[in-house]
Amino acid sequence: MRASLFSRRTIRQGAISSVGSVKIKLLLAFVILFTLIALVGRTPSFKGWRHHDASLHRSSRPRKKYALLINTWKRNDLLKQSISHYASCPGLGSIHIVWSEPDPPSDSLIKFLNHVIRSDFKDGREIELKFDINKEDSLNNRFKEIKDFKMDAVFSIDDDVIFPCTTVEFAFNVWHTAQDTMVGFVPRLHWDDRSKGNRGNYVYRGWWSVWWTGTYSMVLSKAAFFHKKYLNLYTYSMPSSIREYVTKNRNCEDIAMSFLVANATGAPPIWVKGNDLWPRPSFQFYFFKFSYNAILLL
Repeated sequence: MRASLFSRRTIRQGAISSVGSVKIKLLLAFVILFTLIALVGRTPSFKGWRHHDASLHRSSRPRKKYALLINTWKRNDLLKQSISHYASCPGLGSIHIVWSEPDPPSDSLIKFLNHVIRSDFKDGREIELKFDINKEDSLNNRFKEIKDFKMDAVFSIDDDVIFPCTTVEFAFNVWHTAQDTMVGFVPRLHWDDRSKGNRGNYVYRGWWSVWWTGTYSMVLSKAAFFHKKYLNLYTYSMPSSIREYVTKNRNCEDIAMSFLVANATGAPPIWVKGNDLWPRPSFQFYFFKFSYNAILLL
C-alpha cells in the first residue's frame, strides 16, 4: 500500500516537474521572442540615424546658398585652383575675393575666373563673382563688412585650402542647425599658462594638442562657416585694440573672429571632421565660453 502511494506521489511530482519545465521553456521563448521584436523595431531608428547623416553628406540642393569669402595674397595660381574647385559645389551662390594687393587684379585673371565659373553653371545656376578691393594691406580686410552680401552663410576659406564639395555641403547643412555659431574644419586649443604663476595668460596650441587631448576650444576661419552678421560686428563692434594688434603683427585675425563669435553668443564652435580620406564627415562640439580678455593678452 505504502509502495503504491509512494509510486503515485513520484508520478505526480514528475508530472508537476514536467509541467513546470514546459512553463519555464515557454516563458523563455516569449522573452526571447519579445527581445527579438524589440530589436527589430529599433533597427530602423539606427538605420535612420545613418541615413540622416548620409542625407546631410549627399545633399545636393541645400535650402539656401552660401557665399565663399576667400582671402588671397599674390598667389594667383592657388586662387585659380581654389575657385575652379569650389565653383563646382552645388551650394555655392557667390564668390567674394578679398584683394589687398597694391595692384588691382589683372584682366587675364578676371577673365579666367569668369570663364571657370560660367563653365560650372548647371540647371540655370549662376554664381556671382566679386573682388573686394582694399587700399590698405591688413588681415582685418578679410572680415570687413560687405554691404551687398545676399546670403546669410559665409564660408571663409584661405586660397590654399581645398575640401571636397560633399564635405563642404555637409558642413553647410550642419551650420543650418546652429546658425549663430562657427562650423569649421580646423580646430585649435588654448589653455591657461600657469608657468608664469598668474592667471589670465593663455597659450595657443595647434592640431597636435587637439589630437592628444581630444578637446578643442575654437575653430579657425581659414575654413569655416559663420553668419554674415559677424562681419559687421568684427568691423564696427570689436575693440579697436584687437584690430590694431592684427594689423601690426599680421596675425591672429582668425583667433579674433573665433573669440568674437563665442563672446557674442556664448555658443560652442562645431568642428566638422572631413577630408578626402573620410568616407563620411562627422561633427562634434564641446562647450567653451570666452571673453575678450583672452585675446587682449596675446
